Amino acid sequence: MRFIHISLLLGTALFSAQSMAHDYTAGDLHIEHPWSRALPPVAPTGAAYLTIENRGQHSDRLLAADTPIAGHAELHEHVHEDGLMKMQQINDIEIAPGERVEFTPGGHHIMLFDLQQPLVAGHSYPLTLTFEQAGEVAIEVVVSADDANHAHAGDGHHPAPEHHDHHH
Repeated sequence: MRFIHISLLLGTALFSAQSMAHDYTAGDLHIEHPWSRALPPVAPTGAAYLTIENRGQHSDRLLAADTPIAGHAELHEHVHEDGLMKMQQINDIEIAPGERVEFTPGGHHIMLFDLQQPLVAGHSYPLTLTFEQAGEVAIEVVVSADDANHAHAGDGHHPAPEHHDHHH
């Protein structure tokens, strides 16, 4: 009986976590809606997206990210070079006073390498962000099946993999 009770509690906790907007505040920094795209279980890498708003008078920098579900995480950006779009690692990202920095597909993102568990829609995982001023901030990243509920996501240039192979 105890087992059933625990799983009911977990189910309720998962449901209520999803139905609430999940925002985090660390000092003057406001972190909005951290999410990842669901991936096939074999995917070795994933990415986390979020928005960081600096509501204070002083600049801060995001220095690092870390999660137990990945071997390591890196801050990345997309850059245009010789007409090509490529990803590259960056050491930190400045969040100036009054500025919003958006991590989106095709933009800044947190790259997760050597995933230890699949990114399954409806699940979430912990992520720790390390800031120069605000210090460490623990957040929960929700895994979504698609980008439909992410206002700034998806610029139409990245169709989902399953859209490629149906017309042979």
